[in-house]
Amino acid sequence: MEKDRIMGGLLGVIVGDALGLPVQFIPRIERKKKPVTGMEGWGAFDMPPGSFSDDGSLTLCLAESIYEVGFNAEDAGKRFLRWYDEGYWTPAGYAYDIGSATMSAMENMKDGVPALEAGPKTEYDNGNGSLMRILPAVFYLAAEDPAVIAKGIWEMSSITHGHPRACSACYIYALLGRELLDGLRPLEAYRALCSLPEEILQFGIANEEKKHFGRILDGKLEHLGEREIWSGGYVVDTLEAAMWCLLNSDNFASTVLTAVNLGYDTDTAAAVAGGLAGIVYGMSGIPAQWIEVLAKRDEILSLADSFSEKLIQRS
Repeated sequence: MEKDRIMGGLLGVIVGDALGLPVQFIPRIERKKKPVTGMEGWGAFDMPPGSFSDDGSLTLCLAESIYEVGFNAEDAGKRFLRWYDEGYWTPAGYAYDIGSATMSAMENMKDGVPALEAGPKTEYDNGNGSLMRILPAVFYLAAEDPAVIAKGIWEMSSITHGHPRACSACYIYALLGRELLDGLRPLEAYRALCSLPEEILQFGIANEEKKHFGRILDGKLEHLGEREIWSGGYVVDTLEAAMWCLLNSDNFASTVLTAVNLGYDTDTAAAVAGGLAGIVYGMSGIPAQWIEVLAKRDEILSLADSFSEKLIQRS
């Protein structure tokens, strides 16, 4: 693993989240009239430029958990609760922009439900709230066998999102992330993902859910037009949008700004796309002025540095 790729992935999530947060919920047609071209502020949650939301906060909680205690869902769940109750790893000292499944999971854990069982599991609980924060687990598991990757990814998803579709989406993201970490360019990595043997896909994609990922796994995602890409809160839509942005861009800034300008769930689309783009282009490929303005910048950089060093030592 290369340190620049790991740090780039983590910072990519935070930067993407911060770019998209001010214009969250606004339709695509409005972004066509006034596209986002850089780091803005205020807007949807009246937060200053560089502020991030639950996507970034929970990603940082998971990265810190893995760095301090290893791969432990219960510890990660406790840190998520600190975010929910105390505003841990938030820009403003309180949690905001909380999805319904994540909120239910937090309340379940407060009632004593173990972290691995806390995430709701109904058909209606397939938002993007575990996909948006799963990247630290992807990094930790990247060198493992696919069966181990699948088990670990499903565990970390299930803290907030336990339905097989949400977990399967996270597994696909992990498989693509693993190819990118190996140094493949986006289209090469996507081709490698789509060429994986069925038995590898079956480790982490539930049989009854595979049909929902047909547009990703058919190897033609990059050819879809923008009108065919939806950027709402549904986990499959978010995964498609993030991958489509990556495949149709040639640098970090283009990837995340394309995601933001799809409209609607802008912060999460850009966070998920930014994580992938950060792996490809490294921290050195993220515009320095975007990192400079991040809330909790020094703390984030310190954690990203420590986290990446530990993973490199482990590999």
